[in-house]
Amino acid sequence: QVQLVESGGGLAHPGGSLRLSCAASGFTFTNYGMSWARQTPGRDLEWVSGISADGINTYYSASVKGRFTISRDNAKNTIYLKMNSLKPEDTALYYCAKPPPFETDYVGDDPTRFSSWGQGTQVTVSS
Repeated sequence: QVQLVESGGGLAHPGGSLRLSCAASGFTFTNYGMSWARQTPGRDLEWVSGISADGINTYYSASVKGRFTISRDNAKNTIYLKMNSLKPEDTALYYCAKPPPFETDYVGDDPTRFSSWGQGTQVTVSS
C-alpha cells in the first residue's frame, strides 16, 4: 500500500525558509520520479516541483524557480522541498505526489496525472 507522509510545514515570515519532507513507503521508491504540488482554498491544485528517480533532473514552476529546491534521499525513501525567500502567496497546503506505475518518469505540471498523494502539510507565510 502506497503511503506518502509529508511533514515540516508551519508558519514562516515573509523572506523566511522552511523545509518540507515526504516519507514514502509501499512501492519501489527508486523507480519513481516524485513531485510537490500545492493548493489554496478556491484555487486549482498547482504543481510546484518535480525530481527524477535518480535525483539528477529537477523541475520547477515559474512561481518558485530560484527560491525552492527539490531533492531526494533514495536511501531514506524521502523527498524534500527547501523553500527560501517565502512570500505570502506561497501559503498553501503542500502535497507530495507519485505517478502511476505505467508512467513512473512523470514529474510534469499536470496534477491529474499523479495517482498517489499524501495528506498534505500546511505552510503559512505571514508577518
